[in-house]
Amino acid sequence: MQVRAHIRFLLNDETVETGDVRPDETLLDFLRLRRSLRGTKEGCAEGDCGACTVLVGRLAGDRLVYEAVNACIRFVGSLDGCHVVTVEHLRGADGGLHPVQQAMVGWHGSQCGFCTPGFVMSLYGLWMNRPRPTVHEVEKALQGNLCRCTGYEPIVKAALAISNYGRLEADFLVAERAAVAAHLAALRDGARVEVGSGKARFVIPAGVDDLAAVIAAEPGARIVAGSTDVGLWVTKQMRDIAPVVFIGGLDELRRIAVHPDRIEIAAGASYTEAFDVLSRHIPALGTLIDRIGGEQVRNMGTIGGNIANGSPIGDTPPALIALGATLTLRKGDARRTIALEDFFIDYGKQDRAPGEFVESVCVPLPAQTAHFAAYKVTKRRDEDITATLGAFNLTLDGDGVVASACIAYGGMAATPKRARTVEAALVGKAWNAATVEAALPAYEADFKPLSDMRASAEYRMLVAKNLLRRFLLETSGTQKPFTVRRARAA
Repeated sequence: MQVRAHIRFLLNDETVETGDVRPDETLLDFLRLRRSLRGTKEGCAEGDCGACTVLVGRLAGDRLVYEAVNACIRFVGSLDGCHVVTVEHLRGADGGLHPVQQAMVGWHGSQCGFCTPGFVMSLYGLWMNRPRPTVHEVEKALQGNLCRCTGYEPIVKAALAISNYGRLEADFLVAERAAVAAHLAALRDGARVEVGSGKARFVIPAGVDDLAAVIAAEPGARIVAGSTDVGLWVTKQMRDIAPVVFIGGLDELRRIAVHPDRIEIAAGASYTEAFDVLSRHIPALGTLIDRIGGEQVRNMGTIGGNIANGSPIGDTPPALIALGATLTLRKGDARRTIALEDFFIDYGKQDRAPGEFVESVCVPLPAQTAHFAAYKVTKRRDEDITATLGAFNLTLDGDGVVASACIAYGGMAATPKRARTVEAALVGKAWNAATVEAALPAYEADFKPLSDMRASAEYRMLVAKNLLRRFLLETSGTQKPFTVRRARAA
């Protein structure tokens, strides 16, 4: 097999080839310290504030896709074959300000200016996909950008006005897209990349089969896809993560297939890539994904990584468990499939053997008669970590009696966990308030939640019970789901 000892990527209009890069070196440090591109700011260093936002272009098949990402938690080693665009590269058709920058100036969207480059890059990513966005689309694109000065209203107005300052067809990245795509395609040589040695080593496999070979030979290596969690291990906990295997560039691990009865999601598919499919076929999952981090995090984070990480407050596992999802694990050429709920054994412990990795997750489509919902409870609505998350999958017979129930929670135990005692208390009973109230004491048998910085044990237990009450209201015809939007609140 061909092996390359350096990474290659396009930085603005320059091709970078380097083997002098650590596995834990962030793109933010590379830009600011090595290239003096200091328009990309460090704010939180954990993917929350968006001051470090840049665009990363990658080939999705033959299509060149640009996405906003957090440079503070994106590792340089994951950029092989990509195009990194920073705020310094932006320019208008006449060489002056870019339309996004002009809109921010025209609508007074910047005050102290520290967060402004990040806002500009996020809005640029939005504008390329939605030249005439709605207010909701703007708000969604800016979930991951924080500002302490403007109150956001001028920034939202600027976002809505970008196309008044320039045509998307005239944008330089649009005009150069074919040339950049050809350049990135030429960088794809099909080689395995191995950089560094010992604990300062990282590998980029040539494909999924090569990934299986790499992990089988080095089972202790850290697999990194989106780095939305592992990035914080480095920036906040100063943990040693090497040797690392970067898998974000493996197209085979980004595939999503829709079948009549199920959706198969490869482990490397990002939340953004899965959103359209999941929201179309299982709307509640689309709503849930919209609450995961900001746009930058959703562009980087993967569903497979959210599962493999094994966090008790991961957002997708409870919902997928309630749907009866299964997991395919691979070791070498051997594969095995298990129920997702069986993957989580204890805190920090999963049913994954040395040399084995998560290859895909299979999500059954709910029956036409099924009621499914997932509710995430946090201190703030957007871009916050879960305190308690409940997912409910329930079917009724013709008489309104509960025929089946699958209920799972995150944040209530050491792992994502089924509420089996509660389920048993519901099945065979009429789906009404009396049945739900009678089932509530069963929660004490299923869960012993902990108190931490996000919520007390008492609060979590009360919320878990109230989510079942909410599910009843929304499925019994007496109450419809309601979300307060900024425009409504104003």
